[in-house]
Amino acid sequence: MAKKKELKRVKGKEFFNYKKRRGDRTDGWKVKFNDPTYQIVPHIMPTRVDAQVFFEEELNTEALDKFVRQQRRENPEMPELSRLIVLMAAATRAFARYPKINRFCAGKQVYARNHFCISLTLKKSMSNDANDATIKPKFMPNYTLKQVYDVVLDALSDQKGEDAQNNVTGSFVDKITSVPQWILKLVVAYANRRNNKKGLPNWLLDVSPFNTSVYITDIGSTGIGSVYHHIYNFGTTSVFIAMGRRQKKVVLDENGEPKNINTIVFRYVVDERSCDGFYYAKTVRYISHLLNHPEELLEPPKEVVEDPLC
Repeated sequence: MAKKKELKRVKGKEFFNYKKRRGDRTDGWKVKFNDPTYQIVPHIMPTRVDAQVFFEEELNTEALDKFVRQQRRENPEMPELSRLIVLMAAATRAFARYPKINRFCAGKQVYARNHFCISLTLKKSMSNDANDATIKPKFMPNYTLKQVYDVVLDALSDQKGEDAQNNVTGSFVDKITSVPQWILKLVVAYANRRNNKKGLPNWLLDVSPFNTSVYITDIGSTGIGSVYHHIYNFGTTSVFIAMGRRQKKVVLDENGEPKNINTIVFRYVVDERSCDGFYYAKTVRYISHLLNHPEELLEPPKEVVEDPLC
């Protein structure tokens, strides 16, 4: 059996350090599948809408709520911790164990993204005419909850106030949607063409919320239940997570007696061209485990698994 050729690496980089090869993009490395089925699938399902798979996980939030309250009360370093930030930290930790969730399909070819980021869109205030705020912070796979918290709070602080201009993603979205329609069409056509070939230029990649590892929406903050949110054909998003509102549910305890618990429904929409449904299911179960045991996120992961690119 032929020995697998070791990929060259960039010196001084601990993660995401494969050297660029022919066929790679600005935002990812080309994946060479051992299973020929995955080479055919992008041609059979050319868009993300074709390849959407849906997951749902209902979580008993007792442990999560207790953890968030405790950290807010006792940890002066995370006074504004929320369930949403814990979810973002759990998604980052899941990537450290299951790196294939950070893959994406573009131009009928699968790539492994050379960074990990999460896009998040939220209302600046709870009013009908309030503007949306869009952030796309980047995380390393060995980040703890505190490191994720700091990155998210820094990104959110740039969005405080209706006239916030510091956040490049939000500012770019505001500017590009204010130009004449014919210019907007040209920009989108250019971005689509580049995205399906060599990848977006770095200046556009950094500000596009649609070119992200995971897109998260906190539907619960609007007071409604979770939804299955589509993943965009534009960009490279392969995973969309929607978090619903917390609600009461009656269950039976170990003695068969009814009791009330608080639950949240998390709904996932994923692109099955990047990896198989079983791999995604394991990832979703691990995220649920971390939300049930959020104290594990206080320490860095014991091991970070690299994407083998095959």
